[in-house]
Amino acid sequence: MHRPESKDHSVVAAPLNPHPLARMIRDEIIERRGWMRFERFMELALYAPGLGYYSGGRRILGRTPEDGSDFVTAPELTPLFGQTLAKQVEQALDATGTDEVWEFGAGSGALAEQLLGTLGSRIRRYTILDVSGTLRDRQHQRLRKALPELVHKVVWADSLPETLEGVVVGNEVLDAMPVHLLRWSGEQWQERGVGLAPEDTPEAPVFAWVDQPAPEGARPSTEHTDAEFVPGTVVESHGEAEAFISTLASMMTRGAAFFIDYGFPEAEYYLPQRIGGTIMCHHLHQSDPDPLTHVGEKDITTHVNFTGIALAGQEGGWEVLGYTTQARFLINCGLLAQMGTAGQPESTSAADFKTRAAVQMLLTEHEMGELFKVIGFVKGEWFDAIGFDEGDRTHTL
Repeated sequence: MHRPESKDHSVVAAPLNPHPLARMIRDEIIERRGWMRFERFMELALYAPGLGYYSGGRRILGRTPEDGSDFVTAPELTPLFGQTLAKQVEQALDATGTDEVWEFGAGSGALAEQLLGTLGSRIRRYTILDVSGTLRDRQHQRLRKALPELVHKVVWADSLPETLEGVVVGNEVLDAMPVHLLRWSGEQWQERGVGLAPEDTPEAPVFAWVDQPAPEGARPSTEHTDAEFVPGTVVESHGEAEAFISTLASMMTRGAAFFIDYGFPEAEYYLPQRIGGTIMCHHLHQSDPDPLTHVGEKDITTHVNFTGIALAGQEGGWEVLGYTTQARFLINCGLLAQMGTAGQPESTSAADFKTRAAVQMLLTEHEMGELFKVIGFVKGEWFDAIGFDEGDRTHTL
């Protein structure tokens, strides 16, 4: 995923940005004298009230481009994902003596349906915090239809509480939190921000990468020396995600937390050969590395630096329960046993073929099995979480 290289002003050849959000961002860039931190640009592109990708009201989650969606997440692939995760959640509830689940970024509501439907009476309350009003409506409709006898347990929160206890889950939440960009010129670290290209117009904004000297001491938090980075290398700094984790940890009085996302430990995240960083955009089930085009119409994500997440959790008072791949975590929690007849080669029903295909996506290295990781935390007495029984990689963080 490469970025254009320049010392001062690099222009991205881009289609027009006719979305009203692009014009709003353009106005703010002008107010900021022609330069906006990428962190702010990403925040507006994804979350600007009523206009951002997640807050603008369009359907984003689904299986195919034909339904107007942009990407699919594990809970939409098969209910076995949430039913298997429920084994870990139940153990954590028992170990911490709690009875509430908190889900951050609940998407279509599929994971909530799977967890609540599996655990039932074991959960007293299921609290969802999601910034998208459209997704909240979709979640409510789905749960009311699928679990009419349990939907009364679901609460939608508008903000973080002062304190919380229970088990926190977050599937593909951290990757969508705004990041700060740094670029190595070969001589110094620069802040990579967004400006306006020469061909920009008020009716059709065109954005460009603009680099300026970074504050003194700004550099990636890695043991790699500056000399190891290839000139033009762009890296992400995850201050917002790490602050979110630290805040959650400090709010929790007792409980556990599990976050599932794609990413690497720090030693892999900042490998010198990862020259273009990890930014990736998604639209109609196609991906591209250019966040400056089709603003407001496509998702913008980055891979997670799990070392930074682990340190942030510890700073807030959590202990790390474990860290491993999604494949190993799900197998440890009994996914293969959950498959039932769908795991039998002699089964030829269309539904079983579909289930086996979905499980393959969850587990295989070239799909989600290796790239996606799971990190677990606890506040209170430490316990042996079943998801990390085998293949724990905490030592790599």
